[in-house]
Order: sequence, then structure tokens, then C-alpha cells
Amino acid sequence: MKKIIYAIAALMCWNTVNAQTDKGSVLIKNATVLTVTNGTLEDTDILVENGVIRRIGQGLSAGNNVTTVDASGKYVMPGIIDAHSHIALDVVNEATSPITSEVWMGDVVDPYDVGIYRALAGGTTISHAMHGSANAIGGQNVTLKHRFGTHDPEDLFMKEAPRTIKFALGENPTRVHGRGNNIQPRTRMGVEAVIRNGFNEALQYKKRWEDYEQASKQRNSKAIAPTYDSRLQTLVDILDGDIIIHCHSYRADEIYMLIQVCKEFGIKNIVFSHVNEGFKVAPELAEYTMGASVFADWWAYKFEVYYSTAFNAAILNENGVLTSINSDSGELIRHLYHEAAKTQRYGGLTDDEALALITINPAKQLGIGDMVGSIEEGKQGDLVIFDNHPLSVYAIPQMTFVDGVKYFDLNEDKDDQRLKVNPTELVEPIFLKEHDHKCMHDLDFLFTEAEQLFNFHNH
Repeated sequence: MKKIIYAIAALMCWNTVNAQTDKGSVLIKNATVLTVTNGTLEDTDILVENGVIRRIGQGLSAGNNVTTVDASGKYVMPGIIDAHSHIALDVVNEATSPITSEVWMGDVVDPYDVGIYRALAGGTTISHAMHGSANAIGGQNVTLKHRFGTHDPEDLFMKEAPRTIKFALGENPTRVHGRGNNIQPRTRMGVEAVIRNGFNEALQYKKRWEDYEQASKQRNSKAIAPTYDSRLQTLVDILDGDIIIHCHSYRADEIYMLIQVCKEFGIKNIVFSHVNEGFKVAPELAEYTMGASVFADWWAYKFEVYYSTAFNAAILNENGVLTSINSDSGELIRHLYHEAAKTQRYGGLTDDEALALITINPAKQLGIGDMVGSIEEGKQGDLVIFDNHPLSVYAIPQMTFVDGVKYFDLNEDKDDQRLKVNPTELVEPIFLKEHDHKCMHDLDFLFTEAEQLFNFHNH
């Protein structure tokens, strides 16, 4: 009996290792290739070997063991990248403190979430699985490759990607902590104070460790190491440039405020998310940040985001801001190519500029632009085949490849792969409207009239 158990355990371990190391080979023939960074190539082949794009050209051939796909009359683009997402996650807000930098979303990734498959069906191959926006400084995020079908969450992790963390400005942290718990921050200036105080405390923590390490080198040293604090150590890593900040933001004044705070502390690795008033501070964003990840045309769904414009992405792009368009939605992630196309209607961006908003630009914002985001030799084989140009309203993804492995094929798509039973929605009432997206979905009770009336009558 023990031998059987050991054999099963060994097989499970082999399957896990195999999934982590699985890379595919495929030859795509006769396509219109939208490289994003090197223009459009007509009637062109792409050879992916062992997960990497090896050759791009015409008349390419491959061995008998390599699958060949005839893409005549079709378009191939890089896998779409979503720089702000919450798929494969459920409860995303560790709202117990204004600073919770010790938590990591990688600990709670759900590899069975059908949202991953639906994203693949829309050509999205990478997403940035983020903490929510309840905290001034929230938890650490994780970059996911959509290798759907595994049972092991780690198979989804893009381990080459640098660390990132979620910050949030404005209404969400002030409501959760100020009004919800009667602690700082209750105001927008309180949010700044929380962030500034956190960084200062981290500097003190770093100094204590530096002093200890120096003292421990002395002869007959009796120096005692400081108590390790994962929350403060994460903030130290931000200050040292080892973690990229992705900050939930709407208003121009707050965006400018955090830029000034980052300048003060020597932090340059910051991306602003949503950024609905970003067009007002485009020069500052261009000069000092890693860019802005915006909605194409969402605004006016709460007071602090009352004012925006559908020209936002185009204005930012034209002013030299590294700009991407994200979903923040399990539904929108399926057609980010439509969202990118809106910038041609509102701003007149070229095909390459529009496609860059959902490929190479978010790749750079996640620190992975040298590996993905464009079709170039040596980059990872994340590719999508469309029946029409992806910026056309008639475009439908046909196949999606991650590391050269086909994870979605429209002709092999089965209805039962799209089914999802969400126990949270069946058990807990959902008060938030759809446009409030998933950043705050596990804190619904803070945003209902019933709760406000309850608090009023109990005071």
C-alpha cells in the first residue's frame, strides 16, 4: 500500500514540475504579423521553439514534431497584457490597517478560476493580479501567465517578473479607515501622511539593521539583531528600488502629491492606475514615472472620478507618458483590443500606438518589456491569432498561445469551459454596482445607504 502511495505522490510531483517547465513549439504560417514595435509584416511566418520566438520571416519550416498553423488571411499580434486585474483572486482587501505591505496576492491565486480561460479567449495572456484599493499602502501583487488547466498556482506565476505593490489614494482608503474605523486616514491629506510616515519608519528600520550589521562585524560583538518586520522590510525594498508601485488614483492633485512624495524619498518605480485626470499632469507623469494605466472611457461612477475624458489615453500618449489601458474587470479583460481601438476614435492614434497600449506598454510598466509585449526574435511565444484586424469591431480571437502552448482555440471551445459557480455571490449580497469593479468588492458594506443609515441611527 505504501508503494502505491509513494508512486502516486511521485506522479503528482512529476506533473507539477512538468507543468512548470512546459514550453511549446509552433509554426504559424502566412499571417499578417502585427509586431507592435517593428511595424506590420505581410504574409509572414513565426517559428516558436521551446516557448521562445526563434525566427520571423517568409518560407520558414520546422521539424515534423512542430505543429503548423496556416494563418492565411488572419492577423497575429502579441499576447495582450492587463496591467490591472483581479482575476484568479477573490477577497483582495486586507483592510485591517492603512498599511498592509506584508501580504502577497500570490498566496491566494486560484488556478481554477474560469476567468483565466475567458481572458485567454479574448487574447489576454498575462495579467497583473492586484491587491484591492482599501489601503494607502496595500499588499504585494503577482504577475500571472495564463497557463490555464494546472492545479498548482505557482504554474501561473511569471517568476521572471519583478515585485510590485498596490497603493491607493483618495476616497477608498479614507472611507475604509477614516469613516469605517475612525483612524487615519480620514482625509486626502491623511493618506499622504500615512504613506510618508510609513516610508520614514522604514528608513529607521533600515538604519537599525545597518547599525546592527556594522556592529556585528566588530571583534567580540554582542550586537543583537533587530526584530524582523516583513511590513517594514517591504517598504525598505520599495525605497531601494526593488519593487514597482502601482497606485490607484483619480485626481490630478493627488497624483501630483504622490509624485512629490516619491521625489522626496528617491522613488522612481511608480505606475499610476486609472488616472482619470492624468491629462492635467501629463508632463509630470512623463518626466518622473513609469507611466499611467488608464480606462478607455470609464468615469463618473463616483464623485472623485466625476471628471474625465475619452481622450485621456491619447493625450497622455502624445505627451510622452508611457500609457496602457487596463480592465480592472473580469469582463473587460476579454476584449481589451476593443478598448484600445477606442483611442483611434478619441485621439486618432495609429494602429501601432493603439496596440502598444495593451501589449508593450503594460509590459514595460510591469518590468517585463524585454521578455513579452511585442513579436520579436528572442521574446517569449505569447501570441494571438485574429480573424480580422484586432482593432476592428468585427475581430474575434481564434487561437491564443502562451510560451508556444495553445491554451485557447475557438474551434475547440466547449460550452462547459465557460461555466462558473460563484459561491460568494450566492451567499453574500452584492451591493456594489458593476462599475465599482473588484478593487473594493469585499468591502461592499461600507458603500451602501443601508449601512450609512444604520450608523446614523446608532450614533
